[in-house]
Amino acid sequence: MITQPKTKYARSGEVSIAYQVVGEGPIDLIYVPGFISHLELAWEMPPVVHMIERLTSFARLIMFDKRGTGLSDPVVGAPTLEERMDDVRAVMEAAGSERAGLMGVSEGAPMSILFAATHPELTTGLVLYGSMARSTWAPDYPWATPADALIESSLEMAPHMFEGAAIEVMAPSMADDPRAREMFARFQRYAATPAMLEQVFLMFLDIDVRPILPTIDVPTLVLHRRGDQAVNRRGAEWMAAQIPGAKYVELEGIDHALYAGDTDAVIDEIEEFLTGARRATEIDRVLATVMFTDIVDSTKRAAAMGDRPWRDLLEACNEAIRRELTRFSGREIKTLGDGMLATFDGPARAIRCALAVTDAVKPLGIEVRVGLHTGEVELVGDDVAGIAVHIAARVGALAETGDVLVSGTVKDLVAGSGIAFSERGEHVLKGVPDTWRLFAVDR
Repeated sequence: MITQPKTKYARSGEVSIAYQVVGEGPIDLIYVPGFISHLELAWEMPPVVHMIERLTSFARLIMFDKRGTGLSDPVVGAPTLEERMDDVRAVMEAAGSERAGLMGVSEGAPMSILFAATHPELTTGLVLYGSMARSTWAPDYPWATPADALIESSLEMAPHMFEGAAIEVMAPSMADDPRAREMFARFQRYAATPAMLEQVFLMFLDIDVRPILPTIDVPTLVLHRRGDQAVNRRGAEWMAAQIPGAKYVELEGIDHALYAGDTDAVIDEIEEFLTGARRATEIDRVLATVMFTDIVDSTKRAAAMGDRPWRDLLEACNEAIRRELTRFSGREIKTLGDGMLATFDGPARAIRCALAVTDAVKPLGIEVRVGLHTGEVELVGDDVAGIAVHIAARVGALAETGDVLVSGTVKDLVAGSGIAFSERGEHVLKGVPDTWRLFAVDR
């Protein structure tokens, strides 16, 4: 399990740039984020942590917050691409990196393009994901949205921007999950002020690095998801064709955010490009009972308590859940913001553990709801995946305060155990075929 590193600062002119170095891989890789970032809050987002874990499996990863965002110094006015390029050099020097791969994500790509073309002696390779060479429509660039339309849509979204509305464009596969939406909103609130976000957006409208593309003289990989709703794939395909020797790879998916959707498929391509070898991912399938826990009214509690007290309470809750997992032979897979994902090799043990969990957290002043489903799961390293995981999450989302809610599959498998249930009717689980009968465990 990877651990969060200390945040350090590099001096770039009069500005301090926050950066982190993660892992000890044989190559250096600099991650250039999109519009906004927050180095420390990112570690509270499980999908982002998974992305970091994959990248550090083959590289020493150098991450930073661009000036004016996250933990870096605030600035007056939107920074230029040249200033951002200076920041990358400062971070490389502070991190002791003589040469590195450069990974430009979304709006971070134009600066990465400029850096690779200007400093090929510092760049071992260029990776561009979900990226563009020009931000707005032009007669000779028909794939982008006109500037007026972008401004109009941003004004419509502005009142809801810091409520997580952007997730519907950036990570639509996660948009129906209330926890993911709140996580996304919180990240945005911490990563940039409204004024700074507006300045960065206006600067973005003027970006056009098309003339630079033919001058790039380092190995380049351009990656794009076919259904990306933020950046048209045709612009990325055209961009790759303008870069000498560049490789263009188009992947399935609708998400713009790299950490959403099938992140591993994207990083597989990056790993092979930078190292010459693709990691063989071992996938095994087993039957398991999947448990999702979720703290009731967590957003309201967190806002009322403040960050530090809430984190302490959340950790106390997780420790209480872990004690019950140990007692009932459950396996913690990962924490998910204010919840936890775990698996069991028997549904009866999972139910008894879930009941114990709801009791164990009450002395902390916490109420939880729990969802359970039994089915075949894919074991991918220390994680689990598959439709059974998705069903358990949907069941948990329908549970009421204090409920242990299970699918009909779980109920049928514990026949004769003495566990009693109350029927909660048939439900359509979003993204899952058919209707599902759900049951609440009686106490």
